[in-house]
Amino acid sequence: MTGSGGPQHWAPGEHILWRYRGNGSGAVHICRPVTVVEDTPELLAVWMAPGTECVKPVLSDGTPVHEEPLATRYTAPRTTARARWFGTGVLKLARPAEPWSVWLFWDRGWRFRSWYVNLEEPRTRWSGGIDSEDHFLDISVYPDRSWLWRDEDEFAQAQRAGLMDAALAARVREAGRAAVEVIGAWDAPFSDGWEDWRPDPRWTVPELPSDWDRTPAHTAP
Repeated sequence: MTGSGGPQHWAPGEHILWRYRGNGSGAVHICRPVTVVEDTPELLAVWMAPGTECVKPVLSDGTPVHEEPLATRYTAPRTTARARWFGTGVLKLARPAEPWSVWLFWDRGWRFRSWYVNLEEPRTRWSGGIDSEDHFLDISVYPDRSWLWRDEDEFAQAQRAGLMDAALAARVREAGRAAVEVIGAWDAPFSDGWEDWRPDPRWTVPELPSDWDRTPAHTAP
């Protein structure tokens, strides 16, 4: 990390972990090694390369979470599994204290597909990366500036399952409305040209460390 006398920032090309805690549990259940593209007081941008080994939640018998019926999706016993991120990579953009991050997706041949607004807890920085908690509700945004809500059924079920109380659900809805205002105004990061960005060909794919789930994380200076 670089900097002195203030918040520390990672240099372009450094490898860090982008993690999510389980809702209500505090234990890390999603971990994605990423490469830092840019890290400033205004923005953290990272690249998750194709083939990256990640950690994801699965049911205790190894079944993918999304194959479980919605009614029991958040109450069935779970564990974690390692898996490679196949397909094209993902560019993730996050501004400090903002309750969402914006992800960019491409099809093969770098044909830009869409942005994805992932509503989440503002990220906590620590020495090895950032931690957050997913808030279920998301927004897809397309090059023609149209948008639509995603996972509203999961957002509702998470509340029924007790993973999100009414106060938190209201804050998430408020955050979603704020994100929609940004989309409507076509403000940053949608207007910043990130869809034309490309990774440095010299970058290597980050490795998943054996202690990917270490907690408590050491907070970054």
